[in-house]
Amino acid sequence: MNPSPLPPTDGAGSVFAVVAPSGAGKTSLVRAMLEQRPRMELSISFTTRAPRPGERDGVDYHFISDADFQRRREAGEFLEWARVHDNHYATSRAWIAGRVAAGRDIVLEIDWQGAMQVRGLMPETVGVFIAPPSVQTLRERLVRRGQDSPAVIERRVAAAREELAQAHRFDYLIVNQDFDLALRELLAVVDAAGMRFARQRARHPELFRALFGSDPAVD
Repeated sequence: MNPSPLPPTDGAGSVFAVVAPSGAGKTSLVRAMLEQRPRMELSISFTTRAPRPGERDGVDYHFISDADFQRRREAGEFLEWARVHDNHYATSRAWIAGRVAAGRDIVLEIDWQGAMQVRGLMPETVGVFIAPPSVQTLRERLVRRGQDSPAVIERRVAAAREELAQAHRFDYLIVNQDFDLALRELLAVVDAAGMRFARQRARHPELFRALFGSDPAVD
């Protein structure tokens, strides 16, 4: 079952799709951002891959079987889904819709294909691409991480080259060479999105009525 577009979220929370090649530092940046922006929530994806050391079910991912994943996908439970490195990943449709309707800002850590699916259903989604300063730096980070074999690392590097070719599809590009600078830039994107007309109108309805005398439409 293919999901239908979600209703417009004018006046509700913002959705941020943060995309990066493996090893670019996306997860660390998002975690640091969430610590500084308590209004934001991280969408916990479903995945069929095995947990990595230290990962917890329901905290880092919802770890499910291939059969369960296919059942949920066919039932239309996912807003987006993709196959990455021989594993499936997906985002809960109902959870996103509910949190956005409640006015919460939601962060999606997904691949570029998933981000495009989400933007097709929620065009107001803010797309952010995190890039490494170079492919060699990305390879070195993957080696230092110590979680993958040399063959897997080379597959991830090859995939990264393909993912970098999609960066132009996103609203913002952040190069993660200096972590503190990249974090400040990511926070700036989040704060700017909150200043959009519809978001301000939702947060300050009485002020808007006083300024404009009615509920102004968004062009």
